[in-house]
Amino acid sequence: MTSRRGVVRLTVLAVVLSVGSYGVVRWRHRDPVAAALNGDARAVAEVRAPDGVRVRVQVVNTTKTRGLARRATLYLRDRGFDVVELGNAGPVRERTLVLDRSGHAEWARLVAAALGGAAVESRPDTSRYLDVTVLLGSSWRPPAEPFYP
Repeated sequence: MTSRRGVVRLTVLAVVLSVGSYGVVRWRHRDPVAAALNGDARAVAEVRAPDGVRVRVQVVNTTKTRGLARRATLYLRDRGFDVVELGNAGPVRERTLVLDRSGHAEWARLVAAALGGAAVESRPDTSRYLDVTVLLGSSWRPPAEPFYP
């Protein structure tokens, strides 16, 4: 009787350990872009521009909130993106839209993930010297700025 309980306990322990180790391995090898697009706030902080690549970004504020394009510019530059132009334009948008301008959809996905998840569309435009255009919507909230007294 005792040996049967011991075998059951060892089996349960082995199953729990194997499932737990699988979860740890899976978490360490997760795709931060996919996790950020799914709303994982910790993964958003990990998304950065690819090393050695210059991703030229245009940020356009389509809201009535003053300074939103500047905040997004600083935020994206902190993550390694090269914001070369910012400004305001209409009409007012509710949701943020990221446009792929140069045929590099993965770069547009990176920018969308860095912003916490946004829709991505491909609209190539060879007349612009841009890779990505961000149309900021009123639903985008910039992260809190650090307080330096």
